[in-house]
Amino acid sequence: MDETSKRTKQTIATGSGAGGAVAAKSAPAEIAAFLNRATMPAATGAPSVRLMFALDATMSRQPTWDRARDLQAAMFDEAARAGGLEVKLVYFRGFDECRASPWVPDARALARMMDKVTCQGGHTQIRKVLSAARDAAGAGGLKALVYVGDCVEEDVDLLCARAGELALLGVPVFLFQEGADPDASIAFAEIARLTRGVHLRFDGRAAAELGALLRAVAAYASGGLDGLRALEARGAGGARLLLQQMEI
Repeated sequence: MDETSKRTKQTIATGSGAGGAVAAKSAPAEIAAFLNRATMPAATGAPSVRLMFALDATMSRQPTWDRARDLQAAMFDEAARAGGLEVKLVYFRGFDECRASPWVPDARALARMMDKVTCQGGHTQIRKVLSAARDAAGAGGLKALVYVGDCVEEDVDLLCARAGELALLGVPVFLFQEGADPDASIAFAEIARLTRGVHLRFDGRAAAELGALLRAVAAYASGGLDGLRALEARGAGGARLLLQQMEI
């Protein structure tokens, strides 16, 4: 593989502390093409506001994936409305496949990418997501991490160690849990507590709640609590719920 091709493939560090990385498996051609196009050199100057959006795309989420994917676009709409907000999409699925887009100022471009992602069987890789957020926070500009998933199949203590590192960097994690798996509830609640974030469950049969909550997180990332209150003033119930949780 020549040096140019190497630069077009992104991997996420395993977070083992050894500096290793896991190469992503081959994605459908259209996803690979999107990532290759998006890895063009970024504009000079550090971005002021960044939001990382991570998804569990394993097979357990397949029954509600299409509906939830459409509702997740609400967050991207709010990001576009706010302006000045760069978003990175991270998802995992299959056997050891974990992919990340570059930072993209056009949130709708990431929404289009989500349309091409399908679920595949495999275990959760949440620690890689937290490690990616930690690295992004170290580079500067990351305001929040959003994670949407339904289960945890990893050592919770290791996840909490990564969450603690994010807490030291001042990055809250907003975890939206599909369903009511008790082990996931415990792990997600602890990650949220450590990072001063929020853990909320949503029912796949009433998934419109997720769209409203994701919209609220985008408002928080771009404008902090003031941005969240401004969204609440527009009558957004998701913003009201998030404020209630964050102001406890």
